[in-house]
Amino acid sequence: MQKFLVLVVFLGLFSFPLMAQDSPKAEVFGGYQYLRLNDVLGTGVDVNANGWEASVTGNVNQWFGVTGDFGGVYKSVTGADAHIYTYTGGPVINLNHSGVVNPFVHALFGGARFGGSVSGEGSGGTNGFTMMYGGGVDVKVSKLFALRGQVDWEYFRFSGVNFNKNVRVSTGIVLRF
Repeated sequence: MQKFLVLVVFLGLFSFPLMAQDSPKAEVFGGYQYLRLNDVLGTGVDVNANGWEASVTGNVNQWFGVTGDFGGVYKSVTGADAHIYTYTGGPVINLNHSGVVNPFVHALFGGARFGGSVSGEGSGGTNGFTMMYGGGVDVKVSKLFALRGQVDWEYFRFSGVNFNKNVRVSTGIVLRF
């Protein structure tokens, strides 16, 4: 009986790595991004911008991964064009990676590039800091594909000016490897 108990414990310990094989080692996301900049420079003016988002996640185990996220949004108003590009990275925590529905949370930190141009007047830009806190949900369609929806609070700091009342909403397709 004692040998049987030792065998069960031994096999149980070695089965932990097998349980993690249900989660993908890497994920690649691409999709649409909507960014809402609220109360820009304290003027009470809100700006809506549309663009793209792409990210790559390496999953360390079933519940923890590291993400690199890249995005760009664009806005045109009466001859003036503006854009914001972001490049961030950070940890992601998966709450149910082995199921059909996988909620996740993340905290991403990095840089941003704000630029713009006015027809016939020229162009310019500045680099800054950005951070995003949020999460979303992946809905598994097949072993290789999932649909994603996510919402993030996004903070920008350009040349000493803070933009801290922003919301980013993204949706798209996840490829899982």
